[in-house]
Amino acid sequence: MKGESMSTKNPKEPARKRPSFVRRVFYGLLVGGIWLFFGLVGLGAWWSADLPDVHHVVTPTRRPPVSILASDGSVVLRIGGQEGKIVDLRELPLSLVHAVLAIEDRRFYEHGGVDPRGLLRAMLANVRAGGVVQGGSTITQQLAKNLFLSPERSLKRKVQEAMLALRLEHVYGKDQILTAYLNEVYFGSGAYGVDAAAQTYFGKSVRDIGLAESAVLAGLLKAPANYGPTENPYRAAARMRVVLAAMVDAGYITQADVDALDLQPPPPRRKPLVGDSFRYFSDWVMSQLSALGLPEGQGLVVHTTLVSDIQRTAEREMDAMIAKEGPARKVSQGAAIVLGLDGRVIAMVGGANYQASQFNRMTQAQRQPGSAFKPMVFLAALESGLSPQFMVEDAPLTLDGWSPQNFDKSYMGPVSMEDALAFSLNTAAVRVLAQTGVPAVQALARRLGMTATLADNLSLALGSSAVRPLELASAYTVIANGGLAVWPYAVTRVEDLSGHVLYARETENPVRVVDAAPILALQDMMRAVVARGTGHAVHMEDRWIAGKTGTSQDYRDAWFCGFDAEHVAVVWLGNDNNVPMNGVTGGGLPARIFHGIMMGIPAPVEQPVDAPPAEEATAQQALPSTPPETKPDEPGEDSFLGKILWFLRGPPEAEVQ
Repeated sequence: MKGESMSTKNPKEPARKRPSFVRRVFYGLLVGGIWLFFGLVGLGAWWSADLPDVHHVVTPTRRPPVSILASDGSVVLRIGGQEGKIVDLRELPLSLVHAVLAIEDRRFYEHGGVDPRGLLRAMLANVRAGGVVQGGSTITQQLAKNLFLSPERSLKRKVQEAMLALRLEHVYGKDQILTAYLNEVYFGSGAYGVDAAAQTYFGKSVRDIGLAESAVLAGLLKAPANYGPTENPYRAAARMRVVLAAMVDAGYITQADVDALDLQPPPPRRKPLVGDSFRYFSDWVMSQLSALGLPEGQGLVVHTTLVSDIQRTAEREMDAMIAKEGPARKVSQGAAIVLGLDGRVIAMVGGANYQASQFNRMTQAQRQPGSAFKPMVFLAALESGLSPQFMVEDAPLTLDGWSPQNFDKSYMGPVSMEDALAFSLNTAAVRVLAQTGVPAVQALARRLGMTATLADNLSLALGSSAVRPLELASAYTVIANGGLAVWPYAVTRVEDLSGHVLYARETENPVRVVDAAPILALQDMMRAVVARGTGHAVHMEDRWIAGKTGTSQDYRDAWFCGFDAEHVAVVWLGNDNNVPMNGVTGGGLPARIFHGIMMGIPAPVEQPVDAPPAEEATAQQALPSTPPETKPDEPGEDSFLGKILWFLRGPPEAEVQ
């Protein structure tokens, strides 16, 4: 039409709508879920690659016996090989089978090796209780763990346990699995399997036990050390009632059956061979055997370095101190060790109560040594050419925002290195480390047998780096024996049941790792710690004692480490959860335990030669109270400022006594 023109412009297209927030979240979760699925599949495949073959392993076998002997030939512990026999499931009292199923795995005959319902029930119970009160492992998972896996607690081990359980269920029948479990599981007191347990606790075959005895044995499975009728008859009785209630709840028995029983705790059939703390030593010995190349599958007689009388003394001193002072001073745990100068372990206390916790704090814990580490700092200084009379300033000090303080916040001014160690002066120790160098102290600690990762800064002088108590004891043993390398050992000879020697410890030529002169000088300095310093509580009239106290930040750890001419002893007190103690220092309760232990050891006949006379300090030897002036761009590798450049990683975790 005239006057009208055709427009070539397209009509306006509607704008594309952006996906809604809910849809974006859905897509994100979907993609993330897909990636998570494939990641878990890959991780599972990786973890399953090193799983063992489950064929031909469920046939029950009896563990060969192992007898651990003290140095005088007395039996410390017998493990395995109890009188029990392999028992088929059909030969067992039905009450025992029902008791185990009721308390351990009520859905055993229904699940396929892993019980999701049981896991959910255990999780809910633990959430309600605010702690771990139930476990979700099935009997099949427990068997897989006992047969194939280490006791470590990790996600990998838990996943592998579930995988193995599924494989076991695929290869074997339920009755085979339950038979293997009941003949394999540990019931305490060295008894593996139900028949050995019945013989140990009741003096009869498992075929002859009744309902109450069945409930006692089933109750042991949760924690054999806690509920053993020999050591804890009343706990065993209480646990028996829990099992019987579970059997009633599961419908295996009636309440009338329970009411008809005599539920008094069974009288102990025998007394334990040894105290709880002997078990810490025995467990450590057992952990050493695998490295000796011994033939597998045969009974062993293991001769050790343990001295029973000294072991009992160490136990008694530790138990008495924690019982008396623990509640008021908030101390719940302790560890102690006594060694000969060649590294032989004479006594070992790994905790306050083995039945409550089998964790060996002497060999497994990592604790801050506090000032018990200072001898390593001063020994490195002596190696560098300084003398015990070398003068160092004890005065306030600030380095990169860190201001170490003495325990009592007071300062003595110029002091000798000997006095700095004797009175555990923190600022003086930091200055000595700055003069000597952090690398020199780290290298010395390695030579003394310490493998822990040590701080790369000046807080190392105050023992801020956690170490294993056994390694600290090893380092003190090198100091005590004059500088010869040692590593703590316990096994001297291993024989088979016929008396044939399978292993005998060879006499080794000791390797010198520190020259004699600085070691003798340090020994003299450490005697001053006891004679007039923080360790005066361990002074003894019949012998000299050299040692060092240690207290970590906020009283979380307290130590006394020391020696005479023949023995080294290390004592630690603290709490597993690292809660501070109530003012416990190394010169207090640990020193008193150390003194009690050493009083139980005959005094050495010979005393070592005193250290050579120390050189007199000179004005040129004295360390400055503050860093010397240096040009900003030329600190000097050997200057004080150059040394403190090691302190680069922030404030330390500990200020110690």
